[in-house]
Amino acid sequence: MTDKQEKSEYKFDSNNLLRLIKLRRMPIGIITLAGLLASIIISFTIQPKYKSTVVLFPASSTSASQELLTESYTEKKIHKFGEEEEVEQMLQVLQSNDIRSRIITQFDLAEHYNLNKKDKYFKTKLYEEYENNISFIRTEYLSIEIEVLDTDPKVSSAIANQIACLLDSVMLKLHKERAIKAYKIVEKEYKNLKNHIRELNDSLNVIRELGIDDYETMAEAANNGYMEAVLKNDRRGIEEFNRQKALLSKYGSTFTFLRDLLLYEAKKLSDMEGKLTQAKLDLESDLSYRYVVNWAEPAEKKSFPIIWLIVLISTISTFILSIFLVLLFDDVFKKKKTFRN
Repeated sequence: MTDKQEKSEYKFDSNNLLRLIKLRRMPIGIITLAGLLASIIISFTIQPKYKSTVVLFPASSTSASQELLTESYTEKKIHKFGEEEEVEQMLQVLQSNDIRSRIITQFDLAEHYNLNKKDKYFKTKLYEEYENNISFIRTEYLSIEIEVLDTDPKVSSAIANQIACLLDSVMLKLHKERAIKAYKIVEKEYKNLKNHIRELNDSLNVIRELGIDDYETMAEAANNGYMEAVLKNDRRGIEEFNRQKALLSKYGSTFTFLRDLLLYEAKKLSDMEGKLTQAKLDLESDLSYRYVVNWAEPAEKKSFPIIWLIVLISTISTFILSIFLVLLFDDVFKKKKTFRN
C-alpha cells in the first residue's frame, strides 16, 4: 500500500467516524448502558462519608510578656492574627506525628478503619487512611481549614474539633519547653548578679567601717581642715587631718570603684529583674495560639461519593472506550478480510 493510499484511508476513516458510530450504535449503546448500570451499582455500594470543617487563624507569635508589659498601646500585637510565617508554622504542627498519634489513639482509628493490627504494613495503611480522610488546607485569607471525612458525621466533627484543641495544646507545650529554658537561664543570671552585688556591698562595708562613707565629701573636708590647721598652727589638727588624708589616699580609690561598680550592677539587676518577670510571664502564660472562626458540626448530608459525578464520568469513559473497541474490532475485521482476499 502506497503512502497516498494510506493517507486516503486515514482520511476516509476520520471523516466517516460518525457514520461508523451510527452503524455500530447497537454494541456501543450496549457497552455504554452496561457501564452506566455498573457505575450506578458501584456508586451505591461505596460507603458514604461526611465532611466536617474547622476554620481557624493563627495568633501572632509575639511574646505575651513583651506585649503585656509594653506601655504604648499602638505597639501591642497580642490580639492580632498571625502572618504567613505563623500559618506555615501551624501547618507543620498540624501535620506532626504528635497530633496524628494522639488522634489515632483517642479515636481508636485502627479499629474504626477496620484495619488488621497483625498486617505487615499495618502502620503504613493506617497513616494512609489518616491522610486520605484528614487534611489541612491553607486558604487565601491566611486561615487554615481542618477537613475530616468519616462514615460517621459525629465522629468526623469530633475529630476535627479535637485536632483544633490539640493544636493549641501542642503549640503551648513547644513554647513552654522553650520558656522553661529561658526562665532558668535568666533566673541563674539574676541570682549570680545578686550574689555579686552582695559581695561588693560587703567589701564596701569593710571600708565604711574604717571611716570612709563618702569619699568626695570627706576628701574636700580633710583638705579644707588641713589648710585651716596649718594656718592656725594646730599640730593636733594637722596630725588628725593627715591621718584622714592618708586613709582616703589608701582606700579612697577602692571605695569609689566599688561604689560606682555597685551602682552599675544595681542597675543591671533592675534590668535583669524585668527580664525575669517577662520570662516568668511567658512561662505561666496559657494564651491560645489560634482563633477558631468555625467549630465543626455533624454534617447532615454526605460529601462522598457524589453519585451523579461518578455516573457521568464512568458513562462518558465507557462510551469513549466502546468507540475505541468498535474501531479496533472493525480494523481487525478489515485486515482479516483483506488477508483472505
